[in-house]
Amino acid sequence: MKKLLSYILISCLYSIAFGQESVVRGVVTDDNNTPVPFAAIQIPGTSKGVLSSENGKFSITALTHENQLKITSVGFEPLVYHINFSEEIQVIELERLESSFEEVVVSGTLNAVSRMESPVLVEIYTPQFFKRNPTPNVFEALQNVNGVRPQVNCNVCNTGDIHINGLEGPYTMVLLDGMPIVSGLSTVYGLSGIPNAMIERIEIVKGPASSLYGSEAVGGLINIITKTTAKAPKLSFDVMQSSWGETNFDLGFKKSIGENIQALSGVNYFRYGNPIDKNGDNFTDLTLQNRISLFQKLDFNAKGKSVLNLAGRYFYEDRWGGEMQWEPKYRGGDEVYGESIYTRRWEILGKYQLPIKNLSLTFSYNDHEQNSFYGDMPFMATQRIGFSQLLWQNQLKKHQLTTGLAVRNTFYDDNTTATASASDPDLNQPQNTFLPGIFIQDEISLAEKIKLLAGYRFDYHPDHKGIHTPRIALKMSPTPQQTLRLNFGTGFRVVNIFTEDHAALTGARDVIIVNQLNPERSQNVNLNYMAKVITSDKSFLGLDFTAFYTHFNNRITPDYETNAQQIIYRNLEGFAVSKGISANIDLNTASGFTASAGATLMENTITEDGISRRPLLTERFQGVWSASLPITKQHLKIDYTGNLYSPMKLPVLGEADPRPENSPWWSIQNIQLTWQSNGKTFEIYGGIKNLLNFTPPANSIARSFDPFDRKVDFAADGSVIPTASNPYALTFDPSYVFAPNQGIRGFFGLRWSLK
Repeated sequence: MKKLLSYILISCLYSIAFGQESVVRGVVTDDNNTPVPFAAIQIPGTSKGVLSSENGKFSITALTHENQLKITSVGFEPLVYHINFSEEIQVIELERLESSFEEVVVSGTLNAVSRMESPVLVEIYTPQFFKRNPTPNVFEALQNVNGVRPQVNCNVCNTGDIHINGLEGPYTMVLLDGMPIVSGLSTVYGLSGIPNAMIERIEIVKGPASSLYGSEAVGGLINIITKTTAKAPKLSFDVMQSSWGETNFDLGFKKSIGENIQALSGVNYFRYGNPIDKNGDNFTDLTLQNRISLFQKLDFNAKGKSVLNLAGRYFYEDRWGGEMQWEPKYRGGDEVYGESIYTRRWEILGKYQLPIKNLSLTFSYNDHEQNSFYGDMPFMATQRIGFSQLLWQNQLKKHQLTTGLAVRNTFYDDNTTATASASDPDLNQPQNTFLPGIFIQDEISLAEKIKLLAGYRFDYHPDHKGIHTPRIALKMSPTPQQTLRLNFGTGFRVVNIFTEDHAALTGARDVIIVNQLNPERSQNVNLNYMAKVITSDKSFLGLDFTAFYTHFNNRITPDYETNAQQIIYRNLEGFAVSKGISANIDLNTASGFTASAGATLMENTITEDGISRRPLLTERFQGVWSASLPITKQHLKIDYTGNLYSPMKLPVLGEADPRPENSPWWSIQNIQLTWQSNGKTFEIYGGIKNLLNFTPPANSIARSFDPFDRKVDFAADGSVIPTASNPYALTFDPSYVFAPNQGIRGFFGLRWSLK
């Protein structure tokens, strides 16, 4: 009897000390409130564990001191969840990993379909991907995407564009929520200042997409999709500081206005005001910047459905680079060299679901003004683009039909020869281009596992008349885990030299435009194989292989080599080819470790008069990688990212130029440590960028000590005469650039969000 009483007493004391048993019930969902089946729910430090049911539900017995659950599922970030014993049902939301092949995409067909189901290959990159290497703008964020390279085009003002598969930036169309917001004058500056807090995902299509999107989508497109009011957190902020003195701040918040209006607001502020000259050429290594971007989105609902979405953005930036002693008082003068750019830009875009079934109207308008000086050379420009598209979509048995009417009007004016009258060069004649178009697309289900997509677009340009762009795509799915795609597409591009090529404005080279430039045309074919594999230990392996071939007619390529003192623009009397293969591998384990790697092997050539040459600033090989290791008990995660590029041909100033004609192999690598609070509402992160401290050669700027060419002697034909003070016959030139000038640096940041 005494033994029994002792046992009962000990049991009671144990229960008091360690808590009582309780059945914990819950449901596991994703961020779209969709149940997650067969997720593993475990109590850390014990052998207790269950799997969620097909509808995401589970129940598990826990003691009150066992107040944590660890939830893992393939394709999702692992989560440590703190049990609230007062709640009858625990609702646990998992965050999808960026490598999930089931993500919905819209850029390839204008229809919302899962990535595996899309006949056109679309790559998806979510905020989780970019958080592995946080950056202050979208331009830098793309540095770890396979086949995509942010190219810095000027050593002084550090502006750049996005290369896809080795093709120059103007061949890449950049969209904001499917609208052609970033184009023309904003090609160089438009990727800065889009608040990261507002980005839901970025979709990338490699290869022509002009049959849906018109001019500029000749080599590929990047569609930046912002968050909906339903998915955005109530309040979030992200602030980051680097050891170089860069400060970036992102703020996002949403609010209901009455019963039927949801408002989502975002602010991005970036400042860098610390001139640094590590390479000793008396020029700033990184452009000084003061930038603010304001973003506002409104969602109007009726009867529970969104009928009108409106968004607006205001952007202002003051940036300068140049000699270390430059001050604003030297702006536009020839005493101290500086490149100073003031940019003011505002945008509005929207989508209206018409009362007629399956009919919607999208529209956008942007106004971009630039006030800039490159040394003593002014560049003043204004651009206004209005765009509207009426879209009809309908499912008719085995046919998914999409057709639309589009119109785009572009006003452009500047102080260069680009807007000079053909009859009187001294007379300014702004360009006003009205470009209407019509397109139709039919996605046909030929069989259960075979789909055929056929599309055609017709645009009418006032100067170049009718432009036809057909495309066709075939998708086969031998199994639900495998997809094979064969795509053929065409593209076209109407060129504006001064808005697209910064080299035409800076340095001492003369710009020569030979005759009227005709639209560039491209034809592309690519073959893609995609597979997802679930291993026996519940790990996820994603495989993606692509072979591509693009042929260009009328290609316009700047000629730096015929005359070292000139940049000659003309349509190619021949053809150009971009071809290669790429591969991506993604690994997500049930333990939370993730890794990805990608490589692209490419060959770009320009052929004229039977002679082929390699374009400038085009790599033959690119590799990217990332790895994330969670340390769950300490709420830590380690991220390692990097890229690798093969040598590129560089724009030297003639045969006597002592600078190498080719860049070396080079790599930018980064490491980051992140601590995350319980509930994942607060994060502290920090790390090191450019671990190898790679920077271009110190003499990248030719004659940086004489930026106004005061000590350069010229012959009657404009060529440079070698002298004792200029033995290599050089002029000031900042276009010899292939990588960022910013070396190794540390960074530290804070993130917080309230859902």
